[in-house]
Amino acid sequence: MKGYKHHISRLLFLIVLIFSCSILFAGEAESAKTNKEKPKGDSLNVGTMILEHIADAHEWHIMTIGTTEVTIPLPVILYDNGKISVFCSCQFNHGETAYQGYKIETEGENKGKIVRVLDDGTVDKTAALPLDLSITKNTMSIFICLLILCVIFISIARRYSRNPNKAPSGFQAMLEVLILFIRDDIVQPSIGKKYEKYMPYLLTLFFFIFFCNLLGLIPFFPGGANITGNIAITMVLAIFTFIITSFSAKKSYWVHLVNTPGVPWWLKLPIPIMPIVEIIGVITKPFVLMVRLFANITAGHIIVLGFIGLIFIFGKMNVGIGYGTSVVSVAFSVFMGLLELLVAFLQAYVFTLLSSLYFGMASEEHEHHVENHTNH
Repeated sequence: MKGYKHHISRLLFLIVLIFSCSILFAGEAESAKTNKEKPKGDSLNVGTMILEHIADAHEWHIMTIGTTEVTIPLPVILYDNGKISVFCSCQFNHGETAYQGYKIETEGENKGKIVRVLDDGTVDKTAALPLDLSITKNTMSIFICLLILCVIFISIARRYSRNPNKAPSGFQAMLEVLILFIRDDIVQPSIGKKYEKYMPYLLTLFFFIFFCNLLGLIPFFPGGANITGNIAITMVLAIFTFIITSFSAKKSYWVHLVNTPGVPWWLKLPIPIMPIVEIIGVITKPFVLMVRLFANITAGHIIVLGFIGLIFIFGKMNVGIGYGTSVVSVAFSVFMGLLELLVAFLQAYVFTLLSSLYFGMASEEHEHHVENHTNH
């Protein structure tokens, strides 16, 4: 029980650390994707609808009733020329007006970003973009996920403290099964005897990705945000894995990058082909982690929205065809929603497994492998 309490306390610390770094990058990296163009008339631009859903935004859109948009305004925090500006995103009026010399650009290369405007309302193209530290939709969703994780794990830690010899039950038992699964089937086989020091981080990875994926599947507030489909978030997670791998790597790990055993000498000299390949591999591993999670989660959202969009596309052609298409589209959307539940778990599992393998390869004793290779 003491081991569980130790892991949970370190888990909470790492959750806060990763969330902080994710929040720093999320708003700035994804704000460029926000599309504020409104469809003309009663027509629906399906492509715009999909992009608006998967992109970040400075407000949380709930629903549209007629011409009225129901949204939750979020704080805008800008650092520009040594001055910090803080105000509510509702001042932008959904991107249609400027406030305090700033507005959300709706076209051009800075589309979706907050830019400076002149007194006549035109964009100041000579000025640099302000540093956007706003609490965007994805950032707010990260805070919500942080709150959920803290409530869950703090309550579980208290139960272990109050009843150290009592068998877990209910939600506590379910999470213990997941923790034991991560420890016994992922971390320990991948890393070996010294797996315990990596457990807090790997548990943080798994539950952070898993809960964010689940929140993204909820179509209404507080869900619906594309957190792990934000490449800035997956980049932060991949960078943490890369840093831990690099600092926990033994000397033999770095030596083997330059002098790989079992490789012919002519692949090392005079042109160091294999060392170059090995070093590139070190860089591409976190890149693969980043892109894999981002692409899989984003693709799931796009597919579901694509099926829903077919209803409106065929409905504009013919009402009867639209109703007929809706049956098939809704059926496929429900199927994809159930499949996304599995993907939410699998992506958390794969990211945790690959991180464990990287830690294991970096911290293992390579000398033993050299001896075995020589004996064979």
